[in-house]
Amino acid sequence: MTSALMIENLYKSFGKAPEAVQVLDNANLEVPQGQSLALTGDSGSGKSTLLHICAGLEPFDRGKVVVAGHDITQRDDAAGAALRRGTIGLVFQQFNLIPSLTVAANLAFQARLAGRYDPAFVNELAQRLGIAQFMSRYPEQLSGGQQQRVAIGRCLAARPRLVLADEPTGNLDEATGDAVLDLMLELAVQAGTALLLVTHSTRLASRCDARVHLRAGRLQVPA
Repeated sequence: MTSALMIENLYKSFGKAPEAVQVLDNANLEVPQGQSLALTGDSGSGKSTLLHICAGLEPFDRGKVVVAGHDITQRDDAAGAALRRGTIGLVFQQFNLIPSLTVAANLAFQARLAGRYDPAFVNELAQRLGIAQFMSRYPEQLSGGQQQRVAIGRCLAARPRLVLADEPTGNLDEATGDAVLDLMLELAVQAGTALLLVTHSTRLASRCDARVHLRAGRLQVPA
């Protein structure tokens, strides 16, 4: 099975020796196309840092990161931005919606950049995410949970090869969060999208195809 994400012998530290803090210590990880992987770990363990590295937003000390066949180790900023436009979908804790655009335009934004805008699919996502009634509103007119659902819809609308999601249901109630995760897992199967999900919830993590735990810089498969 083709890998959407491959991490090999990855090292990342902050600061300079001898006070340097090792966040990732020989980390290895693989997420096949159409599969989901939950990443758990204590607060401050480096989960978000790992996602930022996979997105090409954070440098690392050494190792190799390959996204959908693209080795991002050697890519410059422009190439990394192109990869995020067409291949990687990001759902971070900051919504990063465009305040001057309506919900409908925000949902379409990433898909248009990727050249995969499908109005019918966007409308289906809006219905599934429970935001269809807000399409003409602006982000400032929405609650935090509603903005999070728009951010998730914007990501999925582009049908990326890899979705990197950092606590995507953290601002949602349990029922809505479950429905959103259902949609993300369903898309992974139907569209061959891979999902790397950071979550503190063991309940949500258990619904993914596999799970790894980040502790002391090492990725471990829970017993």
